[in-house]
Amino acid sequence: MISISPQPPATNPAPPGDDKPDLLPRYLALVWIVLTVYGSLYPFSGWQQNGADPFAFLEWAWPRYWTAFDMITNAIVYLPTGFLLTIALFHLPGRWSGVILAVLLAACVSLGMESLQTWLPSRVSSNLDLGSNTLGAALGAILAHHFGNTLRRWWRFWRARLIASRPHVDLGLTLLGLWLLTLLSPETLLFGVGDLRHTLSWLPTLTFAPETYHVTESAVVMCNLLAIGLFAAAMTRGRWLAYLLVPLFFATAALVRCLAAAILAGQDQFLVWLTPGVREGLSVGGILLVFALLLPPLGRLVLAALCLLAGAMLVNLAPIDPYSPDALALWRQGHFLNFNGLTRWISSIWPFLALPYLILASRRM
Repeated sequence: MISISPQPPATNPAPPGDDKPDLLPRYLALVWIVLTVYGSLYPFSGWQQNGADPFAFLEWAWPRYWTAFDMITNAIVYLPTGFLLTIALFHLPGRWSGVILAVLLAACVSLGMESLQTWLPSRVSSNLDLGSNTLGAALGAILAHHFGNTLRRWWRFWRARLIASRPHVDLGLTLLGLWLLTLLSPETLLFGVGDLRHTLSWLPTLTFAPETYHVTESAVVMCNLLAIGLFAAAMTRGRWLAYLLVPLFFATAALVRCLAAAILAGQDQFLVWLTPGVREGLSVGGILLVFALLLPPLGRLVLAALCLLAGAMLVNLAPIDPYSPDALALWRQGHFLNFNGLTRWISSIWPFLALPYLILASRRM
């Protein structure tokens, strides 16, 4: 008997009939550019007009202040920009059109950021930064040119088997990726998205007490685990597949949290975030999620929205941990300052981006 083995994904780019445009690279490119702009201009304070030419930094003089760390960091930050823009522009005619346009767009973004930093006393505009950013974007664009098609074939192969085919699923996947970034924020409360207390100082908070903090922490973790779990399940192709993919997604989230803790508190403290309150919230929320996944799709989306609202309300009422300022001291020093502001901003606005998406998705059911 002659058996014929199935073709590998590399020779089977997409299943028959899968001719829909892939919007995920476009969403990711847009999000990464927005995050880059935010990180470049943070903390958005101290703007002043000093009469300086915003393009004076383009002179061919070598900058006075520079470090190899800054050059490497600037190149790494813009590498995803070039990579994602090139993949998003694959549809353009011409072999190198997407690469050239992606590098030019990234260079324009960098030029705009360096020019605006002229009015920020805490930032220094530099032609070396512009060159490093453009070089990083060019490297990312070249990588996308050589490996992007292979990556797209693998993505479409697995997407057709694992990811739901409903409208706007690419936007939902992008929001889940943003949520993973919130875990890098040095918040005491795990999954504590939607915290507006640093911008709305008039919001009331509960007085700190160990018992109150323990209960609130557990409730925040439980509500958000349910909300995120149901959100992620809506991205999967079938209910039973969700029972496999959602735990894998939360395992990835745990690894991200451990990485952040190891950077902040030391390698031996990578589980410092796993407090008794967190363990209780994860246990109760995990059990509830098992049964919530049995609900019909519309019921899961409605419950996810309600849990997301409840979690955001609880995190704003939660008592402030008196140990938080000490825990954040290292994070807010030096090069971590901009990254801390970026992750806090994403964490604050994420529920208010996810809620409209859940409403939009529920109307498509």
